[in-house]
Amino acid sequence: MIAARRKRLTIAIAVASMLGLAMPAKTALAGPDGVHPGPMSRAEAYARAAALTGLGRKMFFDRSLSASGLQACSSCHDPHHAFGPASAAAVEVGGPGMDRPGVRAVPSLRYLQAVPAFTEHFYDSDDEGDESVDNGPTGGLTWDGRADHGSDQARIPLLSPFEMANKDAGDVVARLRRAPYAGELKMVFGDKVFDDPDSAFDAAVEALGTFEQSAADFYPYSSRYDRFLAGKATLSAQELRGRALFEDEAKGNCASCHLSEPANDGEPPQFTDFGFLGIGVPRNPAIQANADAAYFDLGLCGPLRTDLKGRAQYCGLFRTPTLRNVALKQSFFHNGYFHSLRDAVAFYATRDTDPGRWYPKNADGTVRQNDDLPKTYWANLNKDPPFGKKPGGRPALTDPEIDDIVAFLQTLTDADQQAGAPPVQ
Repeated sequence: MIAARRKRLTIAIAVASMLGLAMPAKTALAGPDGVHPGPMSRAEAYARAAALTGLGRKMFFDRSLSASGLQACSSCHDPHHAFGPASAAAVEVGGPGMDRPGVRAVPSLRYLQAVPAFTEHFYDSDDEGDESVDNGPTGGLTWDGRADHGSDQARIPLLSPFEMANKDAGDVVARLRRAPYAGELKMVFGDKVFDDPDSAFDAAVEALGTFEQSAADFYPYSSRYDRFLAGKATLSAQELRGRALFEDEAKGNCASCHLSEPANDGEPPQFTDFGFLGIGVPRNPAIQANADAAYFDLGLCGPLRTDLKGRAQYCGLFRTPTLRNVALKQSFFHNGYFHSLRDAVAFYATRDTDPGRWYPKNADGTVRQNDDLPKTYWANLNKDPPFGKKPGGRPALTDPEIDDIVAFLQTLTDADQQAGAPPVQ
């Protein structure tokens, strides 16, 4: 199934999703009375998008929008770290007193513009319209795909009790009224924008979602690998070996989920197929919630996502993130268990052949393999290469080959994130 997805996945629905995210649903600056002015020209549409982007940028860096007054979106999504966390902590801390830890690692916000809306059944289709391969759950933002659009995702941290911790939409709007850009909100959405807290909150997250779709900030496609694909840069011998191993279905097999080739229309590779996978990352004792032996983060089937609760076939599945800028990360996977890129790659290579290297041991010396997933859901774990081998067997990748793949992944860092690049604004 995964190989078919790699070979046949198109980004047609992703492009539609991208356009829906990039062009706000409302189509013009509101009049002074808040009445929608009706259809507008393309120039007006771009002017409104530019206004929303500017507003969203100000909100993104505004710490006063949090209950603590100390946390902005940028606190966890640092532009100097590809809009991911600057720290190596497994989870970030927030809340009214900045003392409540989260339950999942913070993902990067870069390269989300092409993620389609979540569907339980994504079908690849070729030019003849053949829809024969059900790739299962695909799309959506966050680790469990529960937000379809940037504006939906922006709601989560504003109201989360362990993030910015506002009590409700009215709490956020009260802070927006006091913000220095409150007048700009009125200019875009009308003088009466603050009269209805729910509408004002919708306006705020629309602005944040629009900013998070700005190309220069969030999808520049400026890595050395992008330049290599364009014939403007070279890769070293080690990086080329790493690329071959990354794409080799019997070795790394990484490209089965992290698509590395441009799409048929020339769209740069996204390094994700937007799907969900269970890989059995070890339980992370650094996450406070895991102190409760009965607590399990099961991804698609909960606990943060509630609409798929009880769907056993989805338990343990998490969104496949893009690998662009992955070399900047200091914690990996949904629970931040690993803290080096090499260990993350080595885990793929040796999870099944050397489980004692990664999982804790019981008092009798036996290994507690897959210790963060109840055994009833083990059938959901991926067994495609490099997984699927028996304990004590030869891993799909040798240590030098792991190093080669890591070297290739380091070519995916955007130009503005590299040493010596001009400061990110």
